[in-house]
Amino acid sequence: MKLQSYNHNNHGANKTTSFYKWLLCLSLSLYFSTSYLITTSPPPPSPSQPPHNTKPSPQRTLFETPWSNLRMFVYDLPSNFNTDWLTNQRCSTHLFASEVAIHRALLTSHVRTFDPYDADFFFVPVYVSCNFSTVNGFPAIGHARSLISSAVKLISDRFPFWNRSHGRDHVFVASHDFGSCFHTLEDVAIADGVPEIMRNSIVLQTFGVTYKHPCQEVENVVIPPYVSPESLRTTVDKLPANWQRDIWVFFRGKMEVHPKNVSGRYYSKKVRTMIWRKFSGDRRFYLQRHRFAGYQSEIARSVFCLCPLGWAPWSPRLVESVALGCVPVIIADGIRLPFSSAVRWPEISLTVAERDVGKLAEILERVAATNLSDIQRNLWDPMTKKALLFNERVHEGDATWQVLRSLSEKLDRSLRSSRVSRQLDFAT
Repeated sequence: MKLQSYNHNNHGANKTTSFYKWLLCLSLSLYFSTSYLITTSPPPPSPSQPPHNTKPSPQRTLFETPWSNLRMFVYDLPSNFNTDWLTNQRCSTHLFASEVAIHRALLTSHVRTFDPYDADFFFVPVYVSCNFSTVNGFPAIGHARSLISSAVKLISDRFPFWNRSHGRDHVFVASHDFGSCFHTLEDVAIADGVPEIMRNSIVLQTFGVTYKHPCQEVENVVIPPYVSPESLRTTVDKLPANWQRDIWVFFRGKMEVHPKNVSGRYYSKKVRTMIWRKFSGDRRFYLQRHRFAGYQSEIARSVFCLCPLGWAPWSPRLVESVALGCVPVIIADGIRLPFSSAVRWPEISLTVAERDVGKLAEILERVAATNLSDIQRNLWDPMTKKALLFNERVHEGDATWQVLRSLSEKLDRSLRSSRVSRQLDFAT
């Protein structure tokens, strides 16, 4: 079977391709132009706090929200907890960099307050993902627990706010494989659990599942992995004039021929190995096991993009696929996806059970013959793309905006809001 948008000799196919290219470019252009208008002046500051006694004006409120009165105090921690790590440029661009992006956005957000007694929540900016291994280049997070413990000791010694709430109104970011369990291997993460010092707090984490799991036994908000808006802009700008989706099914990434890792564990629960074994010889599937810096251009050329689990269920491919108009095919049983109130995941993606991975071809053929056009049409919504992308300043509807909206639903943890509520009750 050939898709209409796949048939080079079909006049209707060329019209369809041109139409979808126009839609992709329009939706991304709307997103980027809106971002540009909001952030052109002044340029975003570095994440370091201003000197003491200097209070720059927070970003003006360009939009009204039901939570416009929410207030966030950002701790001014010594630079060894955060900005010192930025000497490595990867710290602010790799898939765990939401910890940097959220910190930067909050510094200029209208919700920021410089008066901690006026705060609903307290943000603790600790970057634990930027200690890159000299062996394989991957983030090494073995120091995460001690670094966070040091930060908590510092703020609890210097301020009264942690102790008065036992951390209930304090917010951390844990953008790693298994979130606040701070380990890349699930069995070790489960054994270690969430550090006791964080168990009363709120954690913004990429890990989330729909079933009971030790690594989400903490108040949490599931956030998307970080994908650079600039990298997406560059990809779109480089699309050729005759661009079309000439790849039917795409995946580039680690696919173990022998799934048992050197650690003795099965990577991806054997799912990626099954994909490689079953479909590497199928011409409809473009599967690549080696890294390629321009792989986003391959996503832009694809109809379906596979998003299988790795060590953890989530993947940056989810964000990249949505942003570039490729239908995400999620293969990660029980995954809890970010911002479900803003992103209509069932309408823009497909979910395939891990046990059914061998039937991928039949499943995708059936979708192509029935509702593919509807799914693709839903993907063009620029607000959907915006909800999954972090910017250096908060934009209406973007990922940090969604975080703030989620926090507004947890104001029962805020001592300030509880106090105001009691005063209102007394007055009436």
